[in-house]
Amino acid sequence: MGLSYSLCVTVLGWVGILGSDAGLRRLTLPRSTAGDAESEVLAGFSGVTADDGAHADLCRRLQAYFSGRPAPFADKLDLSFGSPFYRAVWETTRTVPFGEVRSYGWLAAQAGRPRAARAAGGAMASNEIPIIIPCHRIVGSNGSLVGFGGGLDMKRRLLELEKKAK
Repeated sequence: MGLSYSLCVTVLGWVGILGSDAGLRRLTLPRSTAGDAESEVLAGFSGVTADDGAHADLCRRLQAYFSGRPAPFADKLDLSFGSPFYRAVWETTRTVPFGEVRSYGWLAAQAGRPRAARAAGGAMASNEIPIIIPCHRIVGSNGSLVGFGGGLDMKRRLLELEKKAK
């Protein structure tokens, strides 16, 4: 399987993008330096080729998104690293509209396991493609901001960015 990566600078910082022959495999949230984004996106992988052109269109859409403009993210994904349930949760998360939120319980029910809200949370914690799989749109049953790999401040910032742009 061929892997390629590129770095993309946005108004919020540097984003690392990793793709495989099957689709988008990993995306970092904005980091303060290109080196930080590169280290994070490549962690655990070897034999990856740098290719800035491979993800140019996605980079433009991410730049628009982080600038507060809605952007389509219907990209093909490589979710081969997840269990069938995790893949169902990730695909369901992609259906949550821009600027809206859903609960972990809703997510579990939509993925076919209504009593598995905690397991849906585990899938969100294992999401390696944030923004494209918009895990920041998943909140606690009471609407509280809980659990986000980029930190709750980043989750709040992304939700506010979407709310303003909607």
